[in-house]
Amino acid sequence: MHAPRGSGLFRNRDFSLLLSGQLVSAVGDQAHFTALPLVVLALTGSVTRAGVVLGLGTASFLVFGLVAGALADRWDRKATMIWCELGRAVLTAGVAVALWFDGLTMPQLYGTAVLAGILTTLFHVANTAALPNVVGPRLLSAALGLSQSAAGAVAVVGASLAGVLYELGRTVPFTVNALSFAASAASLGLMRSRFQVDRKRARPGARLTADIREGLGSLWRQPVVRFLTLVSAADKVRYGAGYLLIITLARQLGASPLWIGVVFSGAAVGAMAGALVSDRVTRRFPLGRIAVAMLWVEALVFPLYALAPTPLLLAAVAAAESMVAPVYTVAMTTHQLAITPDELRGRVTSAASTLTTGALSVGALAGGALIAALGAEPLVWLCGAWLLALAVLTTANRAVRQAPPAGALS
Repeated sequence: MHAPRGSGLFRNRDFSLLLSGQLVSAVGDQAHFTALPLVVLALTGSVTRAGVVLGLGTASFLVFGLVAGALADRWDRKATMIWCELGRAVLTAGVAVALWFDGLTMPQLYGTAVLAGILTTLFHVANTAALPNVVGPRLLSAALGLSQSAAGAVAVVGASLAGVLYELGRTVPFTVNALSFAASAASLGLMRSRFQVDRKRARPGARLTADIREGLGSLWRQPVVRFLTLVSAADKVRYGAGYLLIITLARQLGASPLWIGVVFSGAAVGAMAGALVSDRVTRRFPLGRIAVAMLWVEALVFPLYALAPTPLLLAAVAAAESMVAPVYTVAMTTHQLAITPDELRGRVTSAASTLTTGALSVGALAGGALIAALGAEPLVWLCGAWLLALAVLTTANRAVRQAPPAGALS
């Protein structure tokens, strides 16, 4: 009888350290991002400004994402990730201190969002590019699935915990997040794995633009990855608007910060359930079929947000909608990393992330304005129609339908 594929991961000391640091950081992030729009609303009463702050946190990918990929392929990935975590700890602690002394301003929040977004961009690109070297190609899909399911398990309680932390005091969520970044940096420092294969150093006169073009060219030459990256970017526009949209719907139903946390806990339950089966599904079903299924489920479920009469039912809709996304993410990431040489992984990852996370920021930036202009319920139906169009386009794409199981490539 064969041991489960994921069992080897638990014997990998460095993956355990990497995962534990990410989980601690996930708790802090959950607390931070649940509290952030509530703090902005308390300071300004403006849903549009809340959307701007959320959008600026990811808008950095539009400006810095491609550069981050080139740097992650040039620099030592481990050292880069540690410095990114320490930088984010300092920035987040600054928000907590300003809140404590009643000196927090919108310019500080805007600046923190931009700088933290740059560091987050560089961290995640380096982390994704390094993962195949930490766990090996055979366990890549299992590692991605376990990372998502563990993060989902934390988020199940983390979203509700975020509401509790905010009730304890406005500074508490940001203090917790700052400490979580420091803990993540410490866990990275204890790791022994090489985060990249040996390669020649970049020539002193070599241009970043040449490196960036090489990464973009590699992504463009893969028709399935190219199409699904564009579709994912279009989906992220809706997702970016959806976060603030769900908070607005919950507030219209009279939900307290604690109940808003419960709604996002529902999403975490669904995401965890999907992540638990992601490795098995990734290795069994074609990537295209997984992508089509995700989009159709989202298109059919998302409009139910407009019909939910209580925060509890909002949580149920969030759980149903979130179930398929982790499976697709694991399948797509496994496929992309498996077909990309190590020396290009940072750049190809950043090229895809620039599109998807940039689109996420566009959605978040536009979300507040659209809610103010159209109202929450009409925007839900508009997002549902957008998802339906994406599902039809993806179903009609022959190259996507013929893509092999992503796990078969690893």
